[in-house]
Amino acid sequence: MKKNPFVLRVYGLYIDPNHDVLVSDEYIYGKYVTKFPGGGLEYGEGTIDCLRREMMEETGNVFEVNEHFYTTDNFVQSAFNPEIQVISIYYKMKPLSKLELKLSDKIFDFDAVEGAQSFRMISLKTIRAEDFTLPIDRHVADLLRNRFDDGSL
Repeated sequence: MKKNPFVLRVYGLYIDPNHDVLVSDEYIYGKYVTKFPGGGLEYGEGTIDCLRREMMEETGNVFEVNEHFYTTDNFVQSAFNPEIQVISIYYKMKPLSKLELKLSDKIFDFDAVEGAQSFRMISLKTIRAEDFTLPIDRHVADLLRNRFDDGSL
């Protein structure tokens, strides 16, 4: 076993005025994955700086990170490497200017090549854990739906 078998991931939750949340459809390691946008923390980087960088890399937009939403609070094994534990941090965010991003109405709106990515919005009125591939994103989807339903979002 590795000395530090952890990976830290940072994700953003952009909820637009219509109560739709931004999601990323990707082709990673030969798998179709639906997740929240974001990625891995790099050495020397804070979590908020990581999210800003990831959003610029993935979307070409500058985002303001507003508040912490959730941090993994149980053991989660990596879906891509069983020897690694994943810790994920989710922040609510919003673009600093009008969001300039091609959004699709179709899931996996791309050719299946490694690293392919497309974006779409999912309504908080209908969001389900099953809309997502990874276990932590599934849990966060449930949290979003519950908080939207009870008006605390």
